[in-house]
Amino acid sequence: MNMEMLNFSTTDWDKVEKTIHKGLTGEAIWQTINHGSIRVRLVEYTPGYIADHWCSKGHILFVLKGELQTELQDGRVFTLKSNQSYQVGDNADPHRSSTTTGALLFIVD
Repeated sequence: MNMEMLNFSTTDWDKVEKTIHKGLTGEAIWQTINHGSIRVRLVEYTPGYIADHWCSKGHILFVLKGELQTELQDGRVFTLKSNQSYQVGDNADPHRSSTTTGALLFIVD
């Protein structure tokens, strides 16, 4: 991630359009702001959400509310709760997310 030429700005997330992304089960509701090559998202996973793919993109992910399970392709599983985060680089550890209870996430990639 290169953060050059990113001028100061604020975001009113109440005014950012929501898009729905279906999982194997449940939905991911994204609100996305792009700043050049940097994508900033507020993402809500509905209860019972399971991602429909392995992701190889790098992220900095912070759990605002709820509980998130992240499975790595090598079989490791991590459970994150509110005020916890993970960081992973591009192509470092393919991963996929799920939640039984629902989760609200802040993601930068």
